[in-house]
Amino acid sequence: MCNFWRGSGAGKCAHPAVCGRVGCLCILEIGCPAGSKDQVGGVNMELRPLAVCVALFVVCATSKPTEKKDRIHHDPQLSDKEHDDTENFDYDHDAFLGQEEAKTFDQLTPEESKERLGKIVDRIDEDKDGFVTTEEMKKWIKFAQKRWIYDDMDRQWKGHDLNEDGLVSWEEYKNATYGYILDDPDPEDGFSYKQMMSRDERRFKMADRDGDLIASKEEFTAFLHPEEYDYMKDIIVVETMEDIDKNGDGFIDLEEYIGDMYNQGGDPEEPEWVKTEREQFLEFRDKNKDGKMDKEETRDWILPSDYDHAEAEAKHLVYESDADKDGQLTKEEILNKYDLFVGSQATDFGEALVRHDEF
Repeated sequence: MCNFWRGSGAGKCAHPAVCGRVGCLCILEIGCPAGSKDQVGGVNMELRPLAVCVALFVVCATSKPTEKKDRIHHDPQLSDKEHDDTENFDYDHDAFLGQEEAKTFDQLTPEESKERLGKIVDRIDEDKDGFVTTEEMKKWIKFAQKRWIYDDMDRQWKGHDLNEDGLVSWEEYKNATYGYILDDPDPEDGFSYKQMMSRDERRFKMADRDGDLIASKEEFTAFLHPEEYDYMKDIIVVETMEDIDKNGDGFIDLEEYIGDMYNQGGDPEEPEWVKTEREQFLEFRDKNKDGKMDKEETRDWILPSDYDHAEAEAKHLVYESDADKDGQLTKEEILNKYDLFVGSQATDFGEALVRHDEF
């Protein structure tokens, strides 16, 4: 997958300067210079034809969208199944292990399932005091739900840790991602590789908490997926505003807000959802009624305070399993209710446990 495809939320390009559209071909593997597989000394050598990438970008940028672009970052549902424990525990299995892992549960006997669940409990109990608190349970659920993020980080890590020292420096990332591209002239449509690199560098520095310009795996994950880290939320707001603020005044006005979602393309009639978005902007987005969104208003729009599904599920699992009602769980209490957590089905816990230990 192209190196430009990453970061700004599930299914969104990390470089909206290339394309703000979800799934646009311009930042996919074929035809994009940064998507080259072969590298020598950290530099992409097999540069695909730039014209293909640029042409696709132009088509994407000028074509009329068929559906509304959504810049709002929502936590996904823990499961698409109904949460009804009187019928089954399928929702709880999905929540505790992640939906993809839960699909493979039918391989283990109850005994095997209990044994592997016990290993998970040992990992969840971070302070090793023999108890699992609601907070520890919530952290595990959040980890299980975001496993795809760590998979993405692993894939990208292999291509950027060029000296294989277990760290990724800014120089390694820059060389692996941009290489000789910076020596090429920029396309004539306003797209700039240097601007993109500067934006990446700013985000990298924000993710790099100790300021040494060398990222650990956790810092690199924050760089790739800033929406998952509280200390990276400011950079999401700044990048979003830069994408939408066409006149460069530091604010998002109504026309910029609508223009980011919808390209009228000469049609006199706007779709009903566009009219609704205009009303949303005037009534709710622009809180101080000055005709534009500032940084805080933009933050409230794209990073709403959602209901915490992981916390609610953690409280539910603790309540249902807490035999002595002391507000925390022992391993024995969890194993006695193993069918609530994993049932007598199987999953590949090994990879999850190793990944959890790394983070």
